[in-house]
Amino acid sequence: MEIPFEPVTIKNKELITSFTLPSDNRNCDYSFSNICSWRFLYDTEFAVVDNMLLIRFMIENKTKMVYMAPTEQKNLKHAIELMEADANKNDRELCMLGVTPEVKARLEEAMPGNFIYLSDRNYYDYIYLREDLATLKGKKYQAKRNHVNNFIKTYSYKYIEITPELVPECLQLECKWFRANSSDDDEKKLNDERRSMIYALNHFEELGLTGGAICVNHQIVAFSFGAPITHNTFGVHVEKADVNYEGSYAIINKEFATHLPEKYIYVNREEDLGIPGLRKAKLSYQPTILLEKSVAVKKLII
Repeated sequence: MEIPFEPVTIKNKELITSFTLPSDNRNCDYSFSNICSWRFLYDTEFAVVDNMLLIRFMIENKTKMVYMAPTEQKNLKHAIELMEADANKNDRELCMLGVTPEVKARLEEAMPGNFIYLSDRNYYDYIYLREDLATLKGKKYQAKRNHVNNFIKTYSYKYIEITPELVPECLQLECKWFRANSSDDDEKKLNDERRSMIYALNHFEELGLTGGAICVNHQIVAFSFGAPITHNTFGVHVEKADVNYEGSYAIINKEFATHLPEKYIYVNREEDLGIPGLRKAKLSYQPTILLEKSVAVKKLII
């Protein structure tokens, strides 16, 4: 069977999210805005077959085809068989990314002993309770409250929602952040992130993004945006701040969580990519779930 894969575009948002939003898979890679804004790097394609969403993309400089673990639960074995046939047709083994412990358990139930699982700590998702980020209650958040309170005492600020009209100002701050943080070692990675972010900002409403910014003296000094991953989990995709304003990261984090709808119980702030400073910062907010994500490779049956 020839699977009718096609490139992901914004026009596919409603169809793809009809599968992802009702699910309980909080993996940030299932956010449609992530899928769409990073498609330039991965040549991401999708297909809907037998009422199942299948996603494939290219990694390692577009030399290796891989698949997202399917959201399907009832017909998981059928979905795997379809993806395996597609992989074999392209002379490749079936390799799935983003396999959470829950998905792994379902895979083993449907096809026991058929996969090898490889886990990488650098790609675990940091998931928090929205209420924790919004209130910063308790001793464990004392340092965060101090940063927030110092910012409030030092600056007269207001929180504003990001609209298409504010995008140019957000891009100005991003340019300032990029100049301050780019180096030869990570220039490629930051340029890719920048391209994804600029695309997202320029298609803010079409992607269904929600964002907020901190404004001091009519100037944006921090902003954040993201989109729903599931019906109760919101993904924060980007957070940028001017560190010359002490506490700017702490205040945008708190304010953004405060202004998210209460139906989002969880906030996924994505991976740390093995960057020491980023790992320290994300751990400091005390994640409720450190979501393991594995690569699943289908064993060759001889």
